[in-house]
Amino acid sequence: MNPNYFLPKPVKVGDEVEVTIEATASKGDGIAKKDGFVIFVKDAKQGQTVKVRVTDVRARFAIGELLGQSSEAPASAPQPEEQPTN
Repeated sequence: MNPNYFLPKPVKVGDEVEVTIEATASKGDGIAKKDGFVIFVKDAKQGQTVKVRVTDVRARFAIGELLGQSSEAPASAPQPEEQPTN
């Protein structure tokens, strides 16, 4: 068994934390980490910095609900428009 299984978790149910979504899970949830501990956040997109309320804590991960968004996910750089030549 993994020895980290029994270590104290960096979050508990009801905690509100600000995290950056690092990736997207296969089911579309955002994946963030708090002190290396994974938090899944529904409706969050990669690159966003969001405020999350922890709703469930399991042995290896937590689940959080999106409270608010601190910053947008970075958009791709806009392409410069071609200038007509005379």
